[in-house]
Amino acid sequence: MQMKTSKASGNNCDLPVLLPFKLARGQQTNFSALLAEISPWHVFLVLAAFFVGIGISEAFAAGNAAKPSPFATLVRWVPFIMKGFVLNLIISFSAMAIGTLAGAALGLMQVSLLAPVRHSSWVVTQFFRNSPWLVLLFCIMLLLPYQIEFGETTIGIPDWIKATLGFSLPVMANISEVVRGAVQSLPTGQWESAESLAFTRRQTMWLIILPQCIKRMIPPWMNWYAILTMATPLCSIMGVEEAVRFSQQALEAEGARPELLMPFYSFLLVIFFVYCYPIARWTISLEKRFMVKI
Repeated sequence: MQMKTSKASGNNCDLPVLLPFKLARGQQTNFSALLAEISPWHVFLVLAAFFVGIGISEAFAAGNAAKPSPFATLVRWVPFIMKGFVLNLIISFSAMAIGTLAGAALGLMQVSLLAPVRHSSWVVTQFFRNSPWLVLLFCIMLLLPYQIEFGETTIGIPDWIKATLGFSLPVMANISEVVRGAVQSLPTGQWESAESLAFTRRQTMWLIILPQCIKRMIPPWMNWYAILTMATPLCSIMGVEEAVRFSQQALEAEGARPELLMPFYSFLLVIFFVYCYPIARWTISLEKRFMVKI
């Protein structure tokens, strides 16, 4: 809390004044910035903690020589768990692609000259942007049918596809805000110059405005992809067989031994961290590269 003393006019007493909260110059508040603040030494500490946890589990299991050690058990199940992690990546790629396309269209609708289009798109954006991801996931997973019938043909809808649609809704809303903010951040002189050259609004948007917005949209887009990837384990609650679900199945197959909990779940933390940390570092480098120099 910052305090500053000021003298009231006509009085000799000093009055404490509470200054407004301000972030330090250049301080970032998004997910990628917070993750990128982790130094390589912190990465080393995370890996060290992982192996220390395995060592502790080995010590607890040393009294039972009849069963394989926790580390050997984890090594045996790593390919199985990584197969589930691939599904996490597929869900994140698919949800990000759908959310980006739908969010870009929704964001452009927010800057439309037609008031009904602008207001309705704003309502949709704010609704999905401020809804809990897990609630949206439950709604999509439970409301969508498990199969669709076309005459005599029955097409099943896998759970991971419904999870992808569920994740794409909040991504769509947040990408919509990214697009709207990028378009409105450009100086009005860009629009006026295009109008003086007899460009239509569509030509101005596609040929002048959006090409300049791409650089501004890439860092927050990557930030939201990192957030989405970290959120994909939520679909394990609904029975989607991804990395967390596969880890639980592996633990059950090993008899739910308590000494296996730390190495298995620590391994999950490590693989998600190793995947998202480079994205965070790349996002920060792009922000510094594309930032507006004043």
